[in-house]
Amino acid sequence: MATDPILYSFRRCPFAIRARMALIVSGVACEIREVLLRDKPSALIEASAKATVPVLVLADGTVIDQSLDIMRWALGRHDPESWLAGDDAALIAANDGPFKYHLDRAKYPGRYPESGDHRAQALAMLEPLEARLSSGPYLCGATRSLTDAALFPFVRQFAEIDRTWFDALPLPQLQRWLAAHLASDLFVAAMVRLTPWRPGDVPVLFWAGMPR
Repeated sequence: MATDPILYSFRRCPFAIRARMALIVSGVACEIREVLLRDKPSALIEASAKATVPVLVLADGTVIDQSLDIMRWALGRHDPESWLAGDDAALIAANDGPFKYHLDRAKYPGRYPESGDHRAQALAMLEPLEARLSSGPYLCGATRSLTDAALFPFVRQFAEIDRTWFDALPLPQLQRWLAAHLASDLFVAAMVRLTPWRPGDVPVLFWAGMPR
């Protein structure tokens, strides 16, 4: 019987990235299964009807299939950097709702029929972040927190739509914040490359971001 949780993940998914970051910080070991979204394993679909990553299956069979719930579960077990003290639910909801809506349409205009300047609308939602970061290095104070980790992968994704354009914006504090996260050991560890999982593979244990 497995003793470590099993995490179904996809390296580039922003929801999976933030879940992995929280698991790394918490020090919770898990078996990680990299998923190809175009060829999802049946074990993922059986574990969660939504069949999207991340999905965490605990040793007792409990399934946690929302990234924020995974973050809060991991940090509830061990929170050495006090990330939970910076859990701004309203700011995270704005990111996961309206910002993600416009981000998707700005990044993949061919997939969506909606008209409008979605890049401009997404950008407008970043301006409050710039204002907040003008008073401190992180979104909830002097140290990184759950809110920073929750938003960072989506801001990264938005910046990469056109990095030259983004870097020229009058958002120096947000650009500094993004650069700090990109250069962090935590992000490097969370982005370790893994071979897509197949049934019967030798388990890959994910601990502090490194397979062992």
